[in-house]
Amino acid sequence: MTTDSSSTNRAPAEGISTFKGQDRALRADRLGTGGLLLSVLAATAPLMVVAGVMPTTFAVMGIVGQPLLFVVLGTVLVLFSLGYAEMSRHVHNAGAFYAYISRGLGGTAGAGAALVALVAYNSLQVGIYGIFGFEVSGLFATYADLEVAWWIPALAAALAVGVLGWLKIDVNAKVLGVLLVIEVLLVVVFDIAAVADPGEEGLSLHAFNPDTLTGAGVGTALCFCIAAFLGFEQAPVYAEETSRPHVLVPRVMFLAVAGVAVFFAVSSWALTVATGPATIVATSQEQSAGLLFFLTEDRLGSTFTDVLHVLFVTGMFAAMLSFHNVVARYAFAMGREGLLPAAFGRTTGSSGAPGTGSLLQTGIAVVLVLTFALTDDKPTGDPTAPVLHLFTWGGNIGALGVIVLMAIASLSVVVFFVRRGAAGAQAWRLVTSAVAGIALVVIAVYTVKDFDVLVGTGPDSALRWILPGVIGLALVTGLVQGAILRTRAPETHARIGLGNEAFQLEKEAERTP
Repeated sequence: MTTDSSSTNRAPAEGISTFKGQDRALRADRLGTGGLLLSVLAATAPLMVVAGVMPTTFAVMGIVGQPLLFVVLGTVLVLFSLGYAEMSRHVHNAGAFYAYISRGLGGTAGAGAALVALVAYNSLQVGIYGIFGFEVSGLFATYADLEVAWWIPALAAALAVGVLGWLKIDVNAKVLGVLLVIEVLLVVVFDIAAVADPGEEGLSLHAFNPDTLTGAGVGTALCFCIAAFLGFEQAPVYAEETSRPHVLVPRVMFLAVAGVAVFFAVSSWALTVATGPATIVATSQEQSAGLLFFLTEDRLGSTFTDVLHVLFVTGMFAAMLSFHNVVARYAFAMGREGLLPAAFGRTTGSSGAPGTGSLLQTGIAVVLVLTFALTDDKPTGDPTAPVLHLFTWGGNIGALGVIVLMAIASLSVVVFFVRRGAAGAQAWRLVTSAVAGIALVVIAVYTVKDFDVLVGTGPDSALRWILPGVIGLALVTGLVQGAILRTRAPETHARIGLGNEAFQLEKEAERTP
C-alpha cells in the first residue's frame, strides 16, 4: 500500500484542544479505566472462546499445544501494542485503525482501512447473532419445551443491542461489566476444579511443550486462536470518551492483552488437564462445542452446567453489544470526515452517542439475519446450516479484516514516527512494530490459504476465495474512494484521520482575518 505525502505530512497542531462541536464530538470524560477495560474485554467473549473456539481448535486442527499458542500470540500482540499504544498518545479518534493508518500512510490508505474496519467489525458482530440465536433456541427447547426458530431470538437481540447502542456509553459499560465478571468467575471455577480433579495423566504440562506445535494444522490453529483476542484493539476507539486518553488507552490495551493471554492459556491448559493431553483431541472431536459442559457436568454438577449455558448466551450478548458500539463509532468517525454521508458524523440527543451509526449497524444486522433465515433448511435440509454459516462466515471474514488492519497499522507506526523525525527516540517501538507486522502478515497468509478449513467448505469450493475476497473488495473500494477524494475533494481528503482536530483547525481558520 502506497503512501501519499500530502496527507502524511499534515501533522495536527500541537497544543490545540479538541473542538467539542455540538454534535460532531463524542461525549468526553465518560469512561475511566474500569469502564473502558470492561467494554474492551466484553468483545473477547471469554466463555464463548472457552466453550466454542478452544474445543473446535483441538478437534479440527489436532493441535494439543493450544495453551502455548495463546502464549505465543499474546507475545506477538504485546509487541504490536507497544507501537499501537504509542500512536494512541498522538491520535485520539473514534476511527482508531484507519486514523492511525492515515497518519502514517496517508489519507488514501486511511480510506481503504476505514472501509475494511467497517466491514470487518460488522461481520464479527453479525456473525455472533447466528450462534446466539441457535443457542437461545436450544435453551427454549431444553428448559421450556418450546420450539423457537433461531432467527427470532437473533432479531430480538439485534433490536435490544440497537436500543442499548443508542443510550449513553456508561449504561453499556455497566451491562457489559456484570456479564463479563460472572463469565470469568465461572470459567475460573472450572479451571480450579480441573486442576483439583485432573484426568488420568495428572497435572501434565505437556500442552506447553513446543513439540506439540508440529504438524500441518499449526497455521490454521493460529487463525482460530488470534480471533479469541479480538477486542483488545478497540480501546483507542473510545479515546474521545475517556478523561485521560493518553494514559488510559495504553493502560487498558496492555491489561487486556496480558489478561486475555494468561486467562486463555490457563483455561485451554485446564481443558487438557481435565481430559488428559493424550485424549484432548479425541474428546473434543466427540463432544465438539459441548466439551466444557461435558466436563463441568462431571465435576461441578448439573446446576452449575445449567448456569454456564445461560452465561454462554449472555456472554455472546455482551460481545454483540461491544462490537456494535465499535461499528457505530467507526461510522461516526467516517461520517465526520467525509467517508460516509455527513448524517453519520452527528451524535444523538443528550447521551452524545453515535446514534446514526448505531442505526446503520442495527439495520445491517437485521437484513443479514433475515437473509440467512430465508435460507433456513434449504436446500440442504440441515436446519443448523444457515445459523452456523452466519457465525463461521461472519466471524472469519471479520477476523481476517482485523488481522490485515493490525498488519498495516504496524507499518503505519514505523512510517509515522520516521516522518516525524522520532525514529531514534522510538527505535525499540519501531522494531517491535516491524516484528509484529511480519508475524501478522504470516498469520493473514495462513488465514487466506486455509479459509476453506476455517469456514468448513471443501478445498474446491468457490467460497474459499469469495469470502476472504470480501475484505479485499472493501480495501480496494476504500482505496478508490480515497483516490477520488484526493483528486476531487482535497480538503475532505486532507481531513481523513484528523477527527475533531480537523474542526478545531477550521474554527481557528475562521477566526483568522
